[in-house]
Amino acid sequence: MRISRPIRPIKKKTPASTSTRVAPASAPGVTHKLHKLLAQAGLGSRREMEELIAAGQVTINGKAAETGSRAGPDDVVRIGRRTIHLKFGERLPRVILYHKPEGEIVSRDDPQGRPSVFDKLPQLQSSKWVAIGRLDFNTSGLLIFTTDGELANRLMHPRFEVEREYAVRIMGRLTPEQTTLLTTGIELEDGLAKLELLSDQGGEGSNHWYRVILKEGKNREVRRMFAAAGQMVSRLTRVRFGPINLPPRLKRGKSLELDEAEVKRLLELVA
Repeated sequence: MRISRPIRPIKKKTPASTSTRVAPASAPGVTHKLHKLLAQAGLGSRREMEELIAAGQVTINGKAAETGSRAGPDDVVRIGRRTIHLKFGERLPRVILYHKPEGEIVSRDDPQGRPSVFDKLPQLQSSKWVAIGRLDFNTSGLLIFTTDGELANRLMHPRFEVEREYAVRIMGRLTPEQTTLLTTGIELEDGLAKLELLSDQGGEGSNHWYRVILKEGKNREVRRMFAAAGQMVSRLTRVRFGPINLPPRLKRGKSLELDEAEVKRLLELVA
């Protein structure tokens, strides 16, 4: 998927409403595919929800759901003993931008007890925040969270080739040979990886900055690529994910919720 116009969140006077209505609720008798409804509720991607249904973990009105099952506003849907409050087109998903500092993990559970980005997000009652992409412990920058699992899947799945842009700092400069390796393809343990763009941004002293763009989200991919080319990354910051830029005014450790117009535009861009 090619996105040409990044979203730049505008200044807001008040936080985005969590109850903005954009369409009337489904009429009585109208049903929707269950796996899609579960994804829209922020429980995972459509494929993950199909797998959950196939495993017999979802019920409709007390009966096990099947692949292809549909549900309406009057149906009671549960995963295990948990009742799921489904959305039937009446509300926009919530989307939050977070400026992750170094020293936080993108996980709800950590045996080492390190700080989690999820500790900084608003609490939800009937759904959960889905992280769009991850950043490792020592990487800072833009993280996106949503209550819509399908939106998260559209932005993360490799087949959509959504761009990720980073600011990379190294000691010294890349040689022409290293630049060629990084932009034409460098072999990692989990396959070939390459940068779509590599731009010299200059620097002072021994530190040098580069702007890089890639269309994958493999674990620690930028760091591993530079290491394989013979350069260690001393600082890494994600400045853009797909159509969304890291807002310059958003300080580290702070979040910003997109307003109704921005969420609608995002949904249009990834549709």
